[in-house]
Amino acid sequence: MGLLSAETLTPLAVAVAIFLLLVDLMHRRQRWAARYPPGPMGMPGLGNLLQLDFNAISYCFQQLRGRYGDVFSLQLAWTPVVVLNGPAAMHEALVTHGEDTSDRPPTPVLEHIGFGPHAEGVIMARYGPAWREQRRFSVSTLRNFGLGKKSLEQCVTEEGACLCAAFSDHAGRPFSPKILLNKAVCNVITSLTQARRFEYNDLHLTRLMDLVQTMIKESSGILPQALNVIPMLLRIPGLANKVFSGQKAFMTELDKLVAEHRRTWDPTQPPRDLTDAYLDEVEKAKGNPNSSFNNNNLRMVVGDLFAAGMLTTAITLDWALLLMVLHPEVQRRVQQEIDEVIGQVRPPEMADQARMPFTCAVVHEVQRFADIIPLGVPHQTSRDIEIQGFLIPKGTMLFTNLSSMLKDEATWEKPFRFYPEHFLDAQGNFVKQEAFMPFSAGRRVCLGEPLARMELFLFFTCLLQRFTFSVPVGQPRPSDHGIPAALVTPAPYQLCAVSR
Repeated sequence: MGLLSAETLTPLAVAVAIFLLLVDLMHRRQRWAARYPPGPMGMPGLGNLLQLDFNAISYCFQQLRGRYGDVFSLQLAWTPVVVLNGPAAMHEALVTHGEDTSDRPPTPVLEHIGFGPHAEGVIMARYGPAWREQRRFSVSTLRNFGLGKKSLEQCVTEEGACLCAAFSDHAGRPFSPKILLNKAVCNVITSLTQARRFEYNDLHLTRLMDLVQTMIKESSGILPQALNVIPMLLRIPGLANKVFSGQKAFMTELDKLVAEHRRTWDPTQPPRDLTDAYLDEVEKAKGNPNSSFNNNNLRMVVGDLFAAGMLTTAITLDWALLLMVLHPEVQRRVQQEIDEVIGQVRPPEMADQARMPFTCAVVHEVQRFADIIPLGVPHQTSRDIEIQGFLIPKGTMLFTNLSSMLKDEATWEKPFRFYPEHFLDAQGNFVKQEAFMPFSAGRRVCLGEPLARMELFLFFTCLLQRFTFSVPVGQPRPSDHGIPAALVTPAPYQLCAVSR
């Protein structure tokens, strides 16, 4: 009986293997098409998944770029991927072919863990009418919203004063600025979305921050990539919930905030914040099947603002203070410019930027050097396109290697060093470089870019107006090498903040 079973199973196993091989070959067929970008051969079924270190993806892509050029291909399981490198390829794809490269690849994980097919928010939403509607609302609200009678700039300025007070509490003793920076930036987001700020010792604020950090960590590594490109793995009971437990917990926390907010919402009054403005749109959309304004999308839009707007800005500020500690001569020049333009009494304003070219150059150089989002968010082609002479078929996932722009050796005089002169001309005037693209470009450029720029300038200048930062006595000089991950953070360090 055992022999009969073996005789029956062997042909079946061979048939399954042949079937899987044929499916794999079918998905690889475009590799042999004329003018398809070159790339490394992968394993049957898995493609190049096991050949890439997703925690140090920028380094992997740098190696592959050296071998295959600015446009090369990968296979992630059965998903074809093209990686774009360098200013020319990136501009051609995101700007020249912006309409054709603005889609997002499917994210089966989001739907599987309960966000639903009509709850994509803004960042991961597929390109189309719903995305345009959500994007238009988010951009206009961020640009025009007054937070009651307070402007967004005033909100950031007041939070900057709270941040400086918290730094003062350390009285010049060594501390890590990371947590305080996270709390300050998180409060800007809660002011925008909930019309409230938390005291820095509030446990609810700590929990929100911890969940955002956990959610970002859950997005790193090979497993999240594998679950999206091999959706059948999501059928393994409990796997997705375990891998993305932080994401589910974060969205549950947001649901509580929105529910609490809804109880005090008065549609007859002007909106207090973005959530009120969104609830107004949901109310207007009732009975309109074509509208994308719904309760699920509300939680996703608010979640996008937290996830994309909190950690990225806080990490950049963490890098800024580290680089001031490591480059005291740059710190002195920034402080001199602050003293000349702003003085020691009034807080900085966005209008001061125009008269502070060196400070602006330093903030931009921090973003360039830190390079905290090496890849940005994946795109997908919505029709066949040609990039740098290569044909890229419809439905191909695109990785935009932003590091290849920010560290491009043909653009930057000292690409691997912190050098604010990258953004200054011979007369000391601020000059923005075309290859400076930390927020990506084209139709999918980061919608929070204006808010991030405001926070970086105002928080950075108010801190350097009040304090001089240095390496604590007896401690080794910190490293300026980041910890590679989905978001590149500085290695843990401490500093002393001495009042000026």
